[in-house]
Amino acid sequence: MMLGVIDIGGTSIKYGVLNGAGELIHHGSAPTEAWLGGEAVVEKVCSISDGIRERFNIEGIAISSAGQIDNRNGSVVFATDNIPGYTGTPVADRVSRHTGLTVTVENDVNCTALGEHWKGAGRGVQNFVCLTIGTGIGGALFLDGRLFTGAAFSAGEIGHISLYPNGKPCTCGNSGCYEQYASASALIALIREAYEDKPDLQTFFELVKDGEDRALKIFGRWVDDIATGLQSLVHTFNPECIIIGGGVSEQGEILRSAIEESLRKKVMPNHRESLEVRLAEQGNRANLLGAARHFMDNRIN
Repeated sequence: MMLGVIDIGGTSIKYGVLNGAGELIHHGSAPTEAWLGGEAVVEKVCSISDGIRERFNIEGIAISSAGQIDNRNGSVVFATDNIPGYTGTPVADRVSRHTGLTVTVENDVNCTALGEHWKGAGRGVQNFVCLTIGTGIGGALFLDGRLFTGAAFSAGEIGHISLYPNGKPCTCGNSGCYEQYASASALIALIREAYEDKPDLQTFFELVKDGEDRALKIFGRWVDDIATGLQSLVHTFNPECIIIGGGVSEQGEILRSAIEESLRKKVMPNHRESLEVRLAEQGNRANLLGAARHFMDNRIN
């Protein structure tokens, strides 16, 4: 079985073809042009699907998408204004009507978790929390060997747990949310406050690796906030591991070990013994792999 796989993000739409062995044999990307709105984004997905079908004999299309997704009927339950007018869009139905193929849709971070469980850092792990650190913070919960999506397909909104009540205002309408302190955007804000020359993230992490005192203090403060949020999740779900994805995960061991060390100090001993922090292994491919996994599981079930 060959599948078309598509990942709808706020900046780009990644796509590819997965063969029967679960290997990506073709991939590419196109700008989302999200400001044009949800309808235009779906039209672009249909166009990408046409391009895939011209070259490959695919049996279905598996989609990973930003937003809270009803993964049973493939519609958008809620999306922010990053893609205007996307809330309520019946993505699977629109693309299926256009292509005549079976189409499934799942939330992008849920797809990250599915992809990592299938072919990445979550292989063989029955209980884990997946955290993607980028502009905001995305989350997914994998419990007893299955993705947990909650009563309204919205479980795992980790970025909006309350870290500092009455803290910084958040785009969700609340204050003190986790992503306002523990995201890559939050780290960038700390860097800009501390450095007149405003180094980018990569330069900053080089300073951390070099042991520069100011960088180490900023890094330590940011990691402490990451670990404080994870502390509540560990005590709630007792996972075997935390999988860290998103752009900053590319920093590798310096990030992984710092989060694990800080987190171990914060959790109770019985939670600490089996806990491990891992970095996502599949990078940008995880969402495409996870979308395919969701398609196959949905087809079986």
